Amino acid sequence: MSMITTMALEWEQIMVDSADPVALGHWWAEALGWVVVDETEEIVEIRPEPDRLPGLLFAPVPEGKVVKNRLHPDFRPDDQAAEVARLLALGARRVEDVQEGQHWVTLLDPEGNEFCVLSEPRD
Repeated sequence: MSMITTMALEWEQIMVDSADPVALGHWWAEALGWVVVDETEEIVEIRPEPDRLPGLLFAPVPEGKVVKNRLHPDFRPDDQAAEVARLLALGARRVEDVQEGQHWVTLLDPEGNEFCVLSEPRD
């Protein structure tokens, strides 16, 4: 009988490729209400609180975004319409109009990364 050893993994952060990591990191910090915990001329790391994980680490890449993200966050606010309006005012862009029965709105951050704002849970 073999014994499987498991190792503990702690989710540290998600890396976000960026043309302007400082600007994008600060945009997401404002959008999420998070704090900047590390910043240089080339990287910005944000977290929900200074000692709370996981975080987002924005780092430079030479190429621009070309296709749809393979991974994107979904957020569920208390008030979808108010949150979409707030994010649009911060500089997000709408990808598509909400269709009949659709419970999310797809937005783009300033560098074109997709994310969704969900409506309240259905009964």
